Amino acid sequence: MLRNLWRWLLLPLILILIGVVIVVYAVNNPTDSLVARAITYDNVLKGLREHLVLMVVSMFGAIVVGVLVGILLSRPKLYYLGRGVENIVNVGQTIPSLAILALFLTILGLGFRVAVFALFLYSILPILRNTFAGIVNVPGSIIESAIGMGMNPFRVLIRIELPLSFPIIVAGIRTAIVINVGAATLATFIGGGGLGDLIVTGLSLRRDMIVFTGAGLAALTAIFLDYYIARVEERLVKWTD
Repeated sequence: MLRNLWRWLLLPLILILIGVVIVVYAVNNPTDSLVARAITYDNVLKGLREHLVLMVVSMFGAIVVGVLVGILLSRPKLYYLGRGVENIVNVGQTIPSLAILALFLTILGLGFRVAVFALFLYSILPILRNTFAGIVNVPGSIIESAIGMGMNPFRVLIRIELPLSFPIIVAGIRTAIVINVGAATLATFIGGGGLGDLIVTGLSLRRDMIVFTGAGLAALTAIFLDYYIARVEERLVKWTD
């Protein structure tokens, strides 16, 4: 029990400690007045808060829509449509996230909501693909046995298909979260805020400390979330074995 608790807490606590050390050092040891004005506790907390809000809001929508659409396309009547959508999704994931943000900038303009919508669409792709792939790859013999026992299609989905495909779905969510955290740093280019503000400020002022602070916090956030989703994925794999 204690060992499992440490597995859940040790690395996240280390990551949080590293993040705190980076911020405290940068705030208290600025290399010049430009760095001192750019890196303050208020600016860092504001950027981190905006970054997390961008990620949470866009990921919530992406998980809901991606899973539901993936389930819908996995139904036998829509199987071939689902295969077509899966191919489109695979192509869509090759498009750089900055290009997606630039596209929505030209169509919808600037702002936080535009950034959330762009991140939402970009994050749907791996979730939808994994949901569809996970469900359609459930062995047909298991589904036939469930139908033979008198289960209707809805019960087969809830009791058989989704539990067996959960690990694959969670893997898609894990991939989407890591992509989302990285892509959210680019939201600054369309007025979305986040840790990207620090990175762009550092690049424009040619101050590596500012860039390192913003990029370091974004990287630590991605590792933190990836670690926890990996633990959930591990539990689901054991549960379905």
